[in-house]
This record gives sequence, structure tokens and C-alpha cells, in this order.
Amino acid sequence: SCSSLWPPPCQMVDELHTSEDVLWSVEEVDKIIIDTLDNHLKNADYAEEMVPHWINYVCETVMAKLNDTKKPFKYVVTCLIMQRNGAGIHNATSCYWDAGNDGAHTAVWPREKSKDSVNRSMLCIVTVFGLEF
Repeated sequence: SCSSLWPPPCQMVDELHTSEDVLWSVEEVDKIIIDTLDNHLKNADYAEEMVPHWINYVCETVMAKLNDTKKPFKYVVTCLIMQRNGAGIHNATSCYWDAGNDGAHTAVWPREKSKDSVNRSMLCIVTVFGLEF
């Protein structure tokens, strides 16, 4: 029972879960992804032998930055890098979870409407799934 303590522990837990500091934020996740890609791949030319290293770096860096937010989520990060050669690509995600607490975000890089110069040699798609614990 929560009645013997003030504020009640269960109320504090409820407040924790509704605080803006612990909610899933698409804007925050998007910024982490795009900043990571801009910093690491912006000036790179597509090189097949480098793709495994880039993918590993992107996934590990995005995961570390997400963990640094100290939000109560378990994360899954996926990354796809492909050469821009006119081929099409289709990507989809589907989730069955608690839509009120969990979240997912897919970012496509480079942004076509970016004010900065855009990397024309490769395309990167990063998806982050965040599942609250």
C-alpha cells in the first residue's frame, strides 16, 4: 500500500513515467541519428569495403547516445547503407507493443531538403526502436 509514505512511492513512479524527461521523443531520436550520420558520413564517398565499418559505427554511436539520455528504454538500432545508383529501395517496420510508452523512428539520410551540401554517393536508413522497461 502507498498510504504510509508521503509522497506515495507509487505516485512518484507514475509521475516519473509521465515526465517529459523520460518520454519517447521522435525529435530527440532524429537529432541523434542525423547528427551521427552528418558527423561520420557527410564527406565520405561510397566505398563497399567501408560499409560494414560505417554500419557498425553508426549503430554503436547512436546506441551510446541514446543510452546517455538515461531514459527508461531498451533500444534496437538498425542501419542500412546503399550506394546511390538509381536502384529503388523499399523499407517497412511493424510493431506490436504499448504505443503509449514505446516508440520507433526511421530516419533517411541525407535529407534531400538540407541547407548543407548533400552526400550524393550513398543513402542511409536508420531505424530506432525504444521499448520502455
